[in-house]
Amino acid sequence: MDALLITHAANWYYLTGFTGEAGTLIAGRGRATLISDGRFTTQAGEEAASVRYLEQKGSLVESTGRFLKEKSFRRVGFDSSQVSVAQFRSLRKAAGARTEWIPAPGLVESLRIRKEPGELAVMRRAAILAGDVLSGALKLLKPGVKENEIAAEIEYQMRMCGASGPAFETIVAFGERSALPHARPTAKRLRKNELVVLDLGVILAHYCSDITRTVYVGRAPTRVKQWYKAVLEAQGAAIAEVRAGASTGDVDSAARQVLAGWKLDQYFTHSTGHGLGLEVHEDPRVARGQTTRLESGYVVTIEPGVYMAGVGGIRIEDDVAVHPDKTEVLTRIPRDLIEL
Repeated sequence: MDALLITHAANWYYLTGFTGEAGTLIAGRGRATLISDGRFTTQAGEEAASVRYLEQKGSLVESTGRFLKEKSFRRVGFDSSQVSVAQFRSLRKAAGARTEWIPAPGLVESLRIRKEPGELAVMRRAAILAGDVLSGALKLLKPGVKENEIAAEIEYQMRMCGASGPAFETIVAFGERSALPHARPTAKRLRKNELVVLDLGVILAHYCSDITRTVYVGRAPTRVKQWYKAVLEAQGAAIAEVRAGASTGDVDSAARQVLAGWKLDQYFTHSTGHGLGLEVHEDPRVARGQTTRLESGYVVTIEPGVYMAGVGGIRIEDDVAVHPDKTEVLTRIPRDLIEL
C-alpha cells in the first residue's frame, strides 16, 4: 500500500491523540495527514501536532478522495468494516480511476489489542473506579426505587468521581428483567425478594472498564444460591484459564464446562467475554470456537451468566489483564453473593 485510510475515531486517537469525532487520517509516505472540518482546526493543532492538518473543502469524503488523487497514492488501504458502500463510492469517484483500493481491515486494531504499561495503568484505575461506583450503587437498592433512577445515579457518580462518562448504557435490571442480558433501565420498581443485575463501565482518560455484579434483595432461596455458586465457579475457571498462550476458545470452554456440570449451560446464552480498551468491545472475542492466542498486554472481560425467563438472571463480570508470567484481575470488589 502507498497509504492507509483510517476512518474510525478510536483508531485515529490511538495513532495521533486527536479526539475530534469527525475526520479521516491518511498514513502514507512521510508525514501523516488529518482531514477534518473547521470545528476542529484549533483542537487538531493542540492534540495532533505531529501530523499535517488539512481543513476539508466540501464533504469530508470528497476532500479525502481529492487529497489521495493529488498525492498520487495509487494503492490505498481501507477498513471495509468501517466504510459504508455510499462512502466508498464517493471516495472512489473523488480519488479517480487510477486509485486501487485494498481492503485492509483491523490493521490499527492489531496494534491496539496489546496494551502498553501506561495504558494498563489507566485501565487499572478505570476498573477500580467502576467498582467504587458499583459499590456505592448497592447502598441505593431499596424496595420502591426504579431501575432508571439507579442508572441515572450511577452515571452521575461516574462523572463526579472523574470519569468522562459511561463506557456504555448502564444496565440496571430488577427481578424477571434481570434475565435479559442487555436490559435497558425502565421505570420498574424494585420489590423485595428479587434479583438485581448491575452492569456498568466508565471511560477514564479515554479507556474503558466493564463490571457486573448480581445481588438479591431479601433472603435468597436455595435455587438462586445454587445458580450463583455455579456462575461464580464458572467465572473462576475461566479466569484461571486466562494466561499468555491460552486460546480464547479454551477460556470460553472452561466456563461452559462448569455450567454443564451444574446442568445450566443451556441458560448461558452469550460469549464468555471480549477485549477491552479504547472501546468497550474490542478484539479478541472470548467465545466458543475462537482460536486467538492471548498475549501479554491483552485485556479481556470474563462474564459468564445464566438467565431464567420469568425468574431472573445472574452474571458476574471482571476485567482481566494478561502479563508475561501472570494474570491480573483489574476489577477489585468482592464476587460473593450479597443479600440486601
